Amino acid sequence: MRYDLAIIGAGPAGLSASVYASRYGIKNIIIGGISGGLVTETHEIGNWLGTQKISGFEFAQKAIEHVKSLQAEIKTAEVDEIEKNGDNFVLFLKSGEKLEARAVLLAMGTKHRHLRVAGEKEFSGKGVSYCATCDGFFYRGKKVAVVGGSDSAASAALHLASIAEKVFLIYRKDKLRAEDFWVQSVLKNEKIEVLYNTNIKEIKGNEKVKEIILDNFFKDSDVLKIDGVFVEIGLEPNVNLVENLNIDLDEDGHIKIESDGRTTEKGIWAAGDITTGSDKFKQIVTAAAEGAIAASSISKYLKK
Repeated sequence: MRYDLAIIGAGPAGLSASVYASRYGIKNIIIGGISGGLVTETHEIGNWLGTQKISGFEFAQKAIEHVKSLQAEIKTAEVDEIEKNGDNFVLFLKSGEKLEARAVLLAMGTKHRHLRVAGEKEFSGKGVSYCATCDGFFYRGKKVAVVGGSDSAASAALHLASIAEKVFLIYRKDKLRAEDFWVQSVLKNEKIEVLYNTNIKEIKGNEKVKEIILDNFFKDSDVLKIDGVFVEIGLEPNVNLVENLNIDLDEDGHIKIESDGRTTEKGIWAAGDITTGSDKFKQIVTAAAEGAIAASSISKYLKK
């Protein structure tokens, strides 16, 4: 199949780009593993202009419906490799399929950072989770720990507090770095206890997580009995796909872009959390804006 534009990534950046591309008359396809991207894991969005409160899943569904209403194609798949073919690009999918596009937009976003401690890998899916919204239901009436001090960590702790018996928010510093709104909400919640200046050294259990070993004492012990661990220590750009392309990255692995989303490879743009754009302010609004800007630039490029 041939397209004017192939958008890799189905999060806010890719979906926004598709809406604008379709309105410009550009034949486009979105290819992504998760329709909606990581935003689907967000418990609550409260800073999208005009919408006081909405779940990440509902937000994603509305965005997908918008894209489909403009007849753009969404394909649930993963791209294995991108290869230049003259002025065009061939995308090889892990399913064995391939498609061709005149321009490519990289909007793969980010992936969860891991603790890299003993037991984390062994108990992944057996008490270790990276999505409170996805897995919180299974911990009704149990004790869980959330690791991190960001907005996402605070939001996860609050979501879990509505389900679990007790939530320990474990953070390596002496002050949470989340927005004041989230911090105050956490501190007011009687089910949440914050453990400052603390890290997890090891996750232990049998078939499932039973306890964690801390590098600091809590109530005269470095062992905390727990049923689940939710890791919310940040994200890193998902850039494995660009290794064989002439695309410059910054020291943190983000794709360097011009103000219109262009990368250092002609015919390829990037948008959203994967880029150096918007001062690396990783928000839905900035990802959507970068997607729209890139689509505008791509439209001008294709017309030439």
